[in-house]
Amino acid sequence: MIIYIDMDGVLCDYNSAYKAALSHQPHILYPQSEYGFYIGLKPLEHAIESVNKLIQSPAYDVYILTSPSVKNPACYIEKRLWVEKYFDLDLARKFIISPNKGLFKGDILIDDHITGWGQENFEGEVWHFGGEQFPNWHSILKKLNL
Repeated sequence: MIIYIDMDGVLCDYNSAYKAALSHQPHILYPQSEYGFYIGLKPLEHAIESVNKLIQSPAYDVYILTSPSVKNPACYIEKRLWVEKYFDLDLARKFIISPNKGLFKGDILIDDHITGWGQENFEGEVWHFGGEQFPNWHSILKKLNL
């Protein structure tokens, strides 16, 4: 089973970092456009352990599928380095950045948004992370019998 996992708001605590950056530097309208923003994101609670469980299961082929921040060209490098920092090179080899997630074939896309980046055209199931059915990583693992 092929599973794609979004980064911002699913693996990384994008929202807290964004709000903190706005609070500290309100004159910067797009904090995500600043160098160092993405590499400094903290993992969401239970994200790292949960993804490692998925990776270790022979039933799942796990990829990271994230959208770019076109306002920050460094995000391409910083997001990739973040994956290596919290996981390893094996998952970094399965790291994909695309503005259209609907182009990809797979069974499950775990994302905090169900539209906006092509999620509505993804051929498999879109699991809304943070939504009613999948509010956290425990609910994802439970659904996947892990």
